Amino acid sequence: MPSLDDLTRPPGRPPRLLYGGDYNPEQWPEETWTEDARLMREAGVTSVTLGVFSWSRIEPTPGAREFGWLDRLMDLMHAHGVGVVLATPTSSPPPWLGHLHPETLPRDEDGRTEWWGSRQHFSHSSEAYRRHAAAITEALAARYAHHPALTMWHINNEYCTHDWGDEAARTFRRWLRDRYGTLDALNTAWGADFWSQRYGTWDEVLPPRRAHYTKNPTHVLDFRRYTSDLLLECFRAERDIVRRHTPHLPVTTNFMPFWSGQDGWAWAAEEDVVSVDVYPDPRDPHGGQYNAMIGDLTRSQAGGRPWMVMEQAAGAVDWRSVNRPKPYGLNRLWALQAVARGADAVCYFQWRQSRQGAEKYHSGMLGHAGARGRVFRETVRIGEDLAALGPRVAGTRLVTETAVLHDWDSWWTGGQEGAPSARVDHAEIVRAWHRALWDAHLPVSFAHPHHDLSGHRLVLVPHLHLLDDAAIENLTAYVRGGGTLVCGFLTGITDQDDRVRPGGMDARLRDLLGIDLLQEWWPLDEGERVDCGTFHGTLWSEELTPAPGAETVAAYRGGELDGLPAVLRNGRAWYVSTLPEPAALGALLASVAHAAGVRPVLDGLPEGVEAVRRGELLFLLHHGAGPVTVPLPGRHRDLLTGAVTEGSVKLDRFGVAVLEEHEPAPEEVRP
Repeated sequence: MPSLDDLTRPPGRPPRLLYGGDYNPEQWPEETWTEDARLMREAGVTSVTLGVFSWSRIEPTPGAREFGWLDRLMDLMHAHGVGVVLATPTSSPPPWLGHLHPETLPRDEDGRTEWWGSRQHFSHSSEAYRRHAAAITEALAARYAHHPALTMWHINNEYCTHDWGDEAARTFRRWLRDRYGTLDALNTAWGADFWSQRYGTWDEVLPPRRAHYTKNPTHVLDFRRYTSDLLLECFRAERDIVRRHTPHLPVTTNFMPFWSGQDGWAWAAEEDVVSVDVYPDPRDPHGGQYNAMIGDLTRSQAGGRPWMVMEQAAGAVDWRSVNRPKPYGLNRLWALQAVARGADAVCYFQWRQSRQGAEKYHSGMLGHAGARGRVFRETVRIGEDLAALGPRVAGTRLVTETAVLHDWDSWWTGGQEGAPSARVDHAEIVRAWHRALWDAHLPVSFAHPHHDLSGHRLVLVPHLHLLDDAAIENLTAYVRGGGTLVCGFLTGITDQDDRVRPGGMDARLRDLLGIDLLQEWWPLDEGERVDCGTFHGTLWSEELTPAPGAETVAAYRGGELDGLPAVLRNGRAWYVSTLPEPAALGALLASVAHAAGVRPVLDGLPEGVEAVRRGELLFLLHHGAGPVTVPLPGRHRDLLTGAVTEGSVKLDRFGVAVLEEHEPAPEEVRP
């Protein structure tokens, strides 16, 4: 597989892992720039992103162009061996655009305008916004297409705008016409006869604005789909401009981590490089697992193409109620964890911590304490680690035999109003199942329910509330082909229009999973548990009648569901009708995985130690605060230290070892 560096690497230079972050020098006096370049070289920085929020500096008045400062920066970075990921600055339009064209400003569900003064203040549907965004992108691409510092394009930033205004209403109708063709088809898909919502003309159709009571769920679902697609139109428009000028350079935009706003599968297919911003909470005891999950999802979205961490924090963020810094070593651990899970670039927001503005308390690689500060010293150490690993790691892949299915359509329907339980959170359920696999040291990828699943021994469906016919046929074919399937509760209860399937679950799934009848859903309250014999279930339970031949692996004890199946097995298909507590879910999935022939990366790992195999290298990552000794078969050399170990390796708190098998040189062999 080509590495990210391969896409821009000049002939003769060995592959490397890219390292750096957002650089916003327009916030600083120009005399600071030379010092920044010198410190970047000291830290081993190889890549910076410029221009993300620079629209008002480049175009201070409509049609003006001030590139001199950016010319000097591009030249300075090139002189110091730092490549530039040049961003289109279209996520934060200058005040003059909203002042002259108020139709470019988005409106919320209540019709209130979101004004300039922050960021992301643009309507994805505004023709004026798109015209000015295209013009500034065209100017950037034309000017810097042949600059030797330019290595990649970064379009916009964290696409997350929603708009319920008149501009959005116009494009929403267009999108719906493309999807349904006729109003009759739309009325059928939306179930518009309920509550007298039937539409007679397209002009009557609006975004799902503030309503007196519960909104039509399929209307809301389509608006989520539409918003993702309209933002993707904006991305494509700018991407196509820069590609025309630099067809040889890759293009990306940065996803937010496990965020519901964009259909990540659809977006990733439009990028050359998939990138993500990830900010685990240093206080979260499972922050390492969350970081691993984001890496697994992003790598899977890339589908064999390079991926990168575009943003993370070197220390504290500024948007939680309490913002703790990362203790020494945790930044390095999480950075190398991303590399272990396939990242070819480790970057941060941002290089130099801001002194003014809304994010002045958000950490930087070079913090307020300066070059003598602890954060910068760790920045230097991470740069050294990445330089050591690059030639051996860049472009190598992970092999997984387990897939977790995830889909944005299902996410969008699962969290709507009028559901049996507001406590059912798609993201938290997926995270719980991923954590169970992480605790069992089982490498995992994510997949869309339409993907080819035949290469996986085990497929897990934690919570796919909505499954269309193609997805259901894919799952049944997978099991018929010899695969093992485990489904969580509420799987496949609605179709592509969020219409409840006859019988409360698609009949093909009930046959596959050994369910004769799904009688009732029994959601559980906060703190409520159900006794399942060998474990307790949380959040949810179901009244199921098993089909003849299906095996009740675990049954509910007591209450209305006494004796009914909590966990059901039908050949190679399993159904889990509750959310087992973490240890029980881990034990269940590990047992099913073992029976399916899936094995952990390494046996006998101490608590808190994660093992990941990327290519021929074994990464050991210690998420605990005390030293541990990890038993290992054979003899290994640590690429980070050069040390050779035999039989075991010791890891200090937040320690990392990257090991290759080591055959002793002749002089090392004892007579």
